Amino acid sequence: MKNSNNIRKIREERLMSKMELARLAGVSPATIVRIERGAVCRLETKRKIIIALGYALAEKNRVFPE
Repeated sequence: MKNSNNIRKIREERLMSKMELARLAGVSPATIVRIERGAVCRLETKRKIIIALGYALAEKNRVFPE
């Protein structure tokens, strides 16, 4: 199942590498690659990525639109 998200777009706008986002979020670079490609991920992983991108949790729909 594919999930839509804006992680790659936001990451590139902020000139962040996948490695940097992975480090800030506390996940593996492979996890970032999978999620950017639309793989399903756990709520906790979404939370870490949202915060690592500099968003508040209330802004989650900017990163993971419903």
